[in-house]
Amino acid sequence: MTAHRNFIVRGVLALVNAASKMQSVQMRLTAGELKDNVEHFEPYGITSNPHPGAEGVTLFVNGDRSHAITVCVADRRYRLQGLEGGEVAIYTDEKDFIHLKRNRTIAIETLQLEVKAGVAVDFDTPVIRTTGRIEAAGDVVAAGVSTSRHVHEGSDKKPVPED
Repeated sequence: MTAHRNFIVRGVLALVNAASKMQSVQMRLTAGELKDNVEHFEPYGITSNPHPGAEGVTLFVNGDRSHAITVCVADRRYRLQGLEGGEVAIYTDEKDFIHLKRNRTIAIETLQLEVKAGVAVDFDTPVIRTTGRIEAAGDVVAAGVSTSRHVHEGSDKKPVPED
């Protein structure tokens, strides 16, 4: 019975080692216990580097206090609040977020959005609205008309040959 005592322990994150394949953390557990090199199991496809002071749930495999794993780290200081049932969000301590909302709406708040893709990115939407400028380093084609090859009638510019 003693082996199962304190099998699940709540603690506070002290340090993170995000450089290894399985991230490890240092946890301050109850009764002043400090555990180093605790494996931090994260959900597939999602990773983070939480700040010291975040809270975590640590398990001891087979009740063995020398074999700890942390299965969840949360940080109430930065968590988005007020999501409706069924909604999901990814967020940072700098208040950037991607919020998958009800009615098939996505809210993104960030100072700068970068999309890097090795292939074409398709947007199948009836309207794209912006309150700022749109800049393109390459050609822009609208309704089959190239902005770099298109010449208005009466212009002294010569059309650019097609590729």
